[in-house]
Amino acid sequence: MYRLNRLIFAGLFLSILALAPHSASAVVTKAATRATRRPRVRGVPTFADSTLGDVATFDDPVVRAAAIAGLGRYNGSVVAVDPNSGRILTIVNQKLAFSSGYIPCSTIKPVIAVAALEENVVTRDTMIKVAPRLYLNLVEALAHSNNAFFEELGRRMGFETVSHYARLLGLGELAGYQLPEEQPGAFPSEPPRNGGVARMSSFGEGIQITPLQLASLVSTVANGGTIYYLQYPRTDAEIASFQPRIKRRLDIESLLPDFGTECLLRCFMALRGSATLTTNKRLGRRERAPIQLPALDGSFPMPIRCIRRS
Repeated sequence: MYRLNRLIFAGLFLSILALAPHSASAVVTKAATRATRRPRVRGVPTFADSTLGDVATFDDPVVRAAAIAGLGRYNGSVVAVDPNSGRILTIVNQKLAFSSGYIPCSTIKPVIAVAALEENVVTRDTMIKVAPRLYLNLVEALAHSNNAFFEELGRRMGFETVSHYARLLGLGELAGYQLPEEQPGAFPSEPPRNGGVARMSSFGEGIQITPLQLASLVSTVANGGTIYYLQYPRTDAEIASFQPRIKRRLDIESLLPDFGTECLLRCFMALRGSATLTTNKRLGRRERAPIQLPALDGSFPMPIRCIRRS
C-alpha cells in the first residue's frame, strides 16, 4: 500500500478539483430586439456520476475511495499521483482526465509564481498594488487568487518568458508515459487576443491543460522540481515492474519555501463555506469550526480555526 504525504495529497486534490468543468446549464440571453431570442446553450452539467465508465481494477483502493468521497456529486476528475515516483494511484472520471483539456483558470498561477521568482521579478515580500488602496505580496496573492497581481507579473515578464516557464513545467506536452489515451492539451504560440499575456497569467487564457498535466505540475512543485513521467500501471506485470522515469529536473527547490507551505495554509484559511459557521456573540464575530489539516510532515491532523468578522 502506498503511503502519501497527506499535505501533498490535499494540495493535489484541491488543484484537480479546481479543474472541474464549469457549469453552464440553461443559459438564456436576450437578443437586441424583443422579437427574437437566442437559442438555449447547454454546457457541461455541474453534477454527475464521475465514476461512470472507469476501469479501476488496479487503482489503489484507499486513495480511490478518498478521491471519490472528496469529489462527491460533482462532475469533475481527480488524478492522484505519488509525487516521488510519478505513479498514478487512481484516476476518477477517466474520460475527463484523458480529454483534450480545459482553460486552467487560476491553476496557472503557481506556474507564474515560479517564473517570477526565478526571474527575480519579485520576491515573496514584494508588494504590488492590486486596487486603489490595497497591496499584496506573492503569498497573499496566491492564497486569495488575486487576478490583478498575476496580470501585473505577466506584463512585467512578457509572453516569451511566461511561455518558457509554462512549457518547462510541462504545459503543451504529454505528461504520461505510454498512455495512448492521453492528449497534449494546447499552448498558444502568441499572446491571446483576449487580454494578452496578462490574462494568460491570471486566467490561463489561450491555454488548454489536462488533469494529467495539472497533476504533473502539482507533483513537481510538491517534490521540489523533479518532473516524472506519469505512469498508470494497469496489469499485475506493470505493477511488479514499475520503475520511476524522470523527464527532467528543474532547479526550483530553493524557491518553493517562498510560497509553498505558508500559501497552502493561507488558502485553507481563506476558504469560504468549507466549514460550518458558528456565532460568537461575545467577540461579535462569526467563527468557523476547526478544519483538520495534515501537519507539515503529514504525520497527524493539525486543526486550523478560520475566523472572520461579521
